[in-house]
This record gives sequence, C-alpha cells and structure tokens, in this order.
Amino acid sequence: MLPAQARLRRRPEFTTVVKSGRRAGRPTLVLHYLPERPVARTGGPLDPSTGPRAGFVVGKTVGNSVCRHRVTRQLRHLVAAQLHRLPASADLVVRARPEAAGADSIVLGRDLDAGLARLLGDRPARRS
Repeated sequence: MLPAQARLRRRPEFTTVVKSGRRAGRPTLVLHYLPERPVARTGGPLDPSTGPRAGFVVGKTVGNSVCRHRVTRQLRHLVAAQLHRLPASADLVVRARPEAAGADSIVLGRDLDAGLARLLGDRPARRS
C-alpha cells in the first residue's frame, strides 16, 4: 500500500506531470515521469523529503467499476515495490490502457518494469 505522502492527489499535480514529464508507452499502461517537482506558487520549492510520489489514472475505457478498482489495486501494489528506483523529488503517473483489464499482475509488472527502465535509463529489475 502506498502511504498518503507518496500519492498524487490533486488534478494540477497530475496535469503538470503529464504535460511536462517524459512518457513511456507499453501495451497495458503509459507512464508519465517528472524527475523534479516544480516550484510551488508561493515561491518556495515543494518539499522533496516526502520522497517520490505516484498517481494512477484508470478511465472508463478500462472497464466497469469493479474492473477499474482491481486494476488500480494491482498497479498500486506494483508501483509501491518500485518507488525506491525513483529519485526523492520525482513524480510518476501511471495511466492504464484498456488492455490492462485482461492482464494479470505479471504482465502489468513486466510493463511497469520496462517502462521505468526506459524512463530512468537503466535495465529492468529481474523478477523471480
């Protein structure tokens, strides 16, 4: 489970990451990555001590409510295990594609690993 301080919650946060960040598309999901949080409107930088944050977008094209919540839970679990790979000031938005509805956790995890490897410029972690 992601702690509250590790989650994106407000629409402007999602919009900033999607519009200003880098993107990596995979068959079941699209990752949007912003390595540095922008400066807050008050003039001071946002607090990076909270660590990396992640947010999820699972639209109605994925399926009905039950299906969308299942996909969100799977993605939340997978991303929580991968947050250590991100810098402390990074934000990540994971957008599920309709293909995610029929995918199991192994496929979602593989796509997440490959997408993060592409965005971070490293090799994907091996799963056992």
